[in-house]
Amino acid sequence: MRNFLLGGVCAFALMGSVALFAAPSKVGNLQANETYRQLNLFGEIFERVRNDYYKETKDDELMEAAINGMLASLDPYSVYLPPRNFQEARVQTRGEFGGLGIEVTQENGLIKVVSPIDDTPAQKAGVLPGDMITHLDGDPVMGKSLQESIEKMRGAPNTNIVLTIRRGADNAAKTFDLKITRAVIKTRVVRSRREGEFAYLRISSFNEHTTQDLVAAIDKLKAEMGPELKGYIIDLRDNPGGLLDQAIAVSDAFLNQGEIVSTRALRASADEGQRYNAKRGDAADSKPMAVLINGGSASASEIVAGALQDHHRAVLVGNTTFGKGLVQTMIPLGEFGGMKLTTAGYFTPSGRSIDKVGITPDVEAWNERDRQIAAALKARREITDTRHTEEEAKQQQPDTKVTPPAQVQTPGQDGPDHVLQAAMDVLRAPPKPSARK
Repeated sequence: MRNFLLGGVCAFALMGSVALFAAPSKVGNLQANETYRQLNLFGEIFERVRNDYYKETKDDELMEAAINGMLASLDPYSVYLPPRNFQEARVQTRGEFGGLGIEVTQENGLIKVVSPIDDTPAQKAGVLPGDMITHLDGDPVMGKSLQESIEKMRGAPNTNIVLTIRRGADNAAKTFDLKITRAVIKTRVVRSRREGEFAYLRISSFNEHTTQDLVAAIDKLKAEMGPELKGYIIDLRDNPGGLLDQAIAVSDAFLNQGEIVSTRALRASADEGQRYNAKRGDAADSKPMAVLINGGSASASEIVAGALQDHHRAVLVGNTTFGKGLVQTMIPLGEFGGMKLTTAGYFTPSGRSIDKVGITPDVEAWNERDRQIAAALKARREITDTRHTEEEAKQQQPDTKVTPPAQVQTPGQDGPDHVLQAAMDVLRAPPKPSARK
């Protein structure tokens, strides 16, 4: 019901804003009148641009730009989705879509990579979490909306696009061009194998099939390994997140009871929010568990990691996660498409909000690739609240071009996987878990 009401209000506001404020109540009358006055101002500016701008404009493009500007002022994750893009966004959660296979957000006018998806063109080309995309086919992304950039990255399979990537802290950043061939992205979100006496399960994202595929992989490894199975390793590195209900279901698969996550609106006048609790049943049969995390683990990944850490169900191994603790709701707007709006923040069972902070592992372990990701995220966090003009951004971009990175495999596999090895060592001689409550 809530989604329906939000969608109705937004669509109505676009079509008939005057009616929204025609009869304001006495309570908040001054605020309503001020909003009505500002809407009149918007209408006047809109007409001035239509009639007096030196080049011809299109009404629908002006309105879409205005909507995107409003949403972009809220946070990097709220965005308007025209009909075609809204449908594509819904298709993505079903695990198949076209493009590069890359989860992105917008920061200071540039496109920031949250994480590439396993076995996609972006990952195979060497794109890393924390990379900043400055140009698409030589065209600057500065000044464009996030949705415009996403549209340009998508396209017909077997067509190419050149990403200009800036990697590293500002003073030591390197810029290079990366040519990537688009493909139809069919995500296989769960991979599994035996690692010695442990069952290794890699989860690359959270779509509609994640929990089902995970449980099936666990059952298969149980049958193959029998009594030799001593514990589980869940790899959430470079997992950019996905569906909230799937993060809850995956956490529930390993917890017998207790809170998994709570979501709360961040306004004082809002409802208390919602709490999600585990039901009895542990797919891992209470065997020891380790969860692998890094700076590319975001959103739904952090919900799972936080829940298992707070309940002492698993030891977290790796390095601090991305820090995206906000929940987005997909809101249909009828013929206008839809919008993705940040509606709440989420909190781990112990009450932690990890937005812009991330989740700290119990056991720190690094691969060289993780250090590159962490350095990029640290640099980004240091300038999160700084607004750069296009000229300033150009001044910060070094002129030096470097050779594109070599192709990478799964996280940590550009050499010995020290994080995975550390997890196996931990499971063989687990440390005493730290108190989280």
